[in-house]
Amino acid sequence: MLEALHIAAFARGRTSPNPLVGAVIVRDGRIIAEGWHRKAGTPHAEIHALAMAGDLAKGATLYVTLEPCSHYGRTGPCAEAIVRSGIRRVVVAMEDPNPKVSGRGCRILRDHGIEVTLGVLKQEARVLNEVFLHWITTGRPFVALKTAMSLDGKIATADGESKWITGEESRKQVHRLRDTYDGILVGIGTVLADNPSLTTRLPDGSGKNPIRVILDSMARTPLHSNVLVDGEAETIIAVTSRAPKDRVERLREAGASILVAGNGDVTDLSVLLSKLGKRELTSLFVEGGARVNDAFLRAGLIDKVYAFIAPMLIGGESAPTPAGGQGVKKLSEALALERMTMQTFGQDVLLTAYASRSQEKP
Repeated sequence: MLEALHIAAFARGRTSPNPLVGAVIVRDGRIIAEGWHRKAGTPHAEIHALAMAGDLAKGATLYVTLEPCSHYGRTGPCAEAIVRSGIRRVVVAMEDPNPKVSGRGCRILRDHGIEVTLGVLKQEARVLNEVFLHWITTGRPFVALKTAMSLDGKIATADGESKWITGEESRKQVHRLRDTYDGILVGIGTVLADNPSLTTRLPDGSGKNPIRVILDSMARTPLHSNVLVDGEAETIIAVTSRAPKDRVERLREAGASILVAGNGDVTDLSVLLSKLGKRELTSLFVEGGARVNDAFLRAGLIDKVYAFIAPMLIGGESAPTPAGGQGVKKLSEALALERMTMQTFGQDVLLTAYASRSQEKP
């Protein structure tokens, strides 16, 4: 099962809106075939492994990281293919919470006399598919907030200078993270100040560009912005119903997809995330400034945090911190983080943690 989990991760960031799945077939104590799901609409992990095993699958044991599907979607049901293959035993890490499956896959196997063992390395399987599990159960994308700050918690100087607080190795890691998320989000302030591309730029050029999401309640994105003219990825601009209709139409004519989220002066993030989820965008990488981060924090929509910390002290009462606004009045109201891990990139430290009130703990 560890091998199945390992190979499933090969497709991280590529299978959306499907989960990451790995499958390993064992016969007489030896691995004879492996497979992993590569992309939505292509064969599932079990099908790849069964094709590799051929007739040797008869009487063998299949290890799979997620319950085999039992319905017709973009591909046929894996549970029926397993039955036809002659597999004798199936070991499953966890049930699929998708209502279209949710125990039916294992039931089909058992009904055909196949021995099923469920729950092997379940926690590891949950961590592997934290994005899919969140999206399939809430209907909203999994939200990861990324910030880069000095040791004293500043994301820029008092005059607004922020390039570059963290070093080159940290910036490379940010692009690796972008490569694994469906969407990347910033506010209109970032677009106006920096004219970013919001693309993935890896040294070997293999990166996948996420869908770009701009919080722009009044449709102020300039028509010459990189996110509109470079053609590198789809751009979604989130406005409110109060945005001037002529501006909205010009943005639409420039190629942007428009989502209306809310009726006030600022975008309603809960509405926006629900609409993004319906578009099968399962994960969102938030790279906004202090105001955007504060909005997600106040809305209780942060699931994971990536905090890059550079070994420098900036100081200054007016220098911005990762989350702006008024903040909480009591520590009991603060967003508690858990399961924190630490990595180093060059001279910087990356702390990764989860919101304690997010999805069921893996």
